[in-house]
Amino acid sequence: MVSKNQIKLITSLQHKKFRIEHQLFIAEGVKVIQELLQSNFVLEHLFVTERIFEKVATSKMTLIKEQEMQKITALHSPSSCLAIFNIPTEFKIENKGLIVALDAIRDPGNLGTIIRLCDWFGVKQIVCSEATVDVYNPKVIQATMGSIARVNVNYVDLNEYLEMTSLPVYGTFMDGATIYKEVLSEEGILVFGNEANGISSEIEKKIKNSIAIPRFGDSQKTESLNVATAAAIILSEFRRNTL
Repeated sequence: MVSKNQIKLITSLQHKKFRIEHQLFIAEGVKVIQELLQSNFVLEHLFVTERIFEKVATSKMTLIKEQEMQKITALHSPSSCLAIFNIPTEFKIENKGLIVALDAIRDPGNLGTIIRLCDWFGVKQIVCSEATVDVYNPKVIQATMGSIARVNVNYVDLNEYLEMTSLPVYGTFMDGATIYKEVLSEEGILVFGNEANGISSEIEKKIKNSIAIPRFGDSQKTESLNVATAAAIILSEFRRNTL
């Protein structure tokens, strides 16, 4: 069974305030949990409605009923498993390779997708402004599909971070240079802005390399691309450029 205190704790972890207070986050679904179990993330406890994850110690796993899972899930359709993991200490940022920087990304699905994209394209580090959605939000964790286990995410004063870096800084703008014609570096920081407002004026001042994804539609009326879609195109082009 899952106790009332456990239900209270687990449901509270859907909110950032309590994730910070307890230094815990939740993950749901077999694939996501399996990826985290095989990583350096530390399992606090696992709740399952069927006997899976045989390698997890029985002291850290509780078999519960589907009705109980419905009380603790953050999903519309409950999975067969929910795990509580410890939030790790911040990762050391290494000033090398390709780094993705996020300026006030607010949508959990976008952040989760960008983490998956970084995993796909071999980008190990993401730096987020403090206004970016919390990476341990359950919707973000779900959207990463386990890629959070292989991509380090840090929250920084983005303006200060870009001020101090020695890497070239790229940003996407509607009037930037066409990315398909640019010579792109193997290392650098790729800045992506807020879904509604793009890159903030403060951060824009730190960007020395302005690039754009050109529009090919006849009407030329599409205002912008979804930030995760833009990230996929930009990351693909940077990697293609270095083959």
